[in-house]
Amino acid sequence: MIIRPRPRGWQLLYILRGSIVPAIAPRVLAIGMLAVAVALLAKLHHPFAADGLAVAPFTLLGLVLSIFLSFRNNACHERWWEGRKLWGQLLIETRSFVRQGNALLADDAPLRRRVSRLLVGFAHALAARLRGRDEAAAAVPWLAPGQQALLQRQNIPDGLLALVAAELAVPLRGGRLDPYLYACFEQRLHALSSVQAACERIAGTPLPFAYTLLLHRCAWLFCVLLPFGLAGALGWATPVVSMLLAYAFFGLDQLGEELEEPFGLEPNDLPLDAMVRTLEIDVLDALGEHPLPEPLQPQGYLLQ
Repeated sequence: MIIRPRPRGWQLLYILRGSIVPAIAPRVLAIGMLAVAVALLAKLHHPFAADGLAVAPFTLLGLVLSIFLSFRNNACHERWWEGRKLWGQLLIETRSFVRQGNALLADDAPLRRRVSRLLVGFAHALAARLRGRDEAAAAVPWLAPGQQALLQRQNIPDGLLALVAAELAVPLRGGRLDPYLYACFEQRLHALSSVQAACERIAGTPLPFAYTLLLHRCAWLFCVLLPFGLAGALGWATPVVSMLLAYAFFGLDQLGEELEEPFGLEPNDLPLDAMVRTLEIDVLDALGEHPLPEPLQPQGYLLQ
């Protein structure tokens, strides 16, 4: 995620870090070069370029394309925002679980420490799973001796939640934990499992490919044909107008692509690593462990 102050004045014209420009620059430049060639043909009185095409089709196509892009970007932003809310819920449930553990398992500090650290491992493993990283490597630092068999599971985040439930079942069977209190912990684990399932749903269910392909094709068709419609009337101003419109349409298209996969590593994706570090700090602080790790800070305005 890009973290930087809101640009003001002339900054709007030259800021690149955090902008969509680097991702779409080759496409915009290609349209600009095409527009220069078409404007040159119009200047040389080439019949086709000089007369130009009718403007009405471009107006209608641009309007339809704008509506389609708006619908797609709204759908992509909804996925991004849902992902952010899910990770906020994960943080809430983990903090609540640790708070309940400190109060209800105060006489069994080793158990309280083990289950709390397993929840930190769950957050690390889930972030690794969503970003295609090694889940086992993310979970290992948070496992206690004798828990390494978990690493053989296909779904390590789910295995971590199962291990927390198994740890709590020991005092339950021994009569040291009331069934009602165990149900309270299980409710938190169920909420964390629901967060994981919802994140996997977002990551594994992209927008329909045919819809995305249609928008890509329409955007390219509009931007490629636009110089032919403007050259006769605008002359050498055709490249400027064509590149501005290409920037708008290609930029919205690219931004939708980045927001569609909110758990990735694109500049506008969610800062999962930073959120996991925040959860780690909170849990370790609640356990009384020091020194605490430092919060992650943006590097070059980019917070991962």
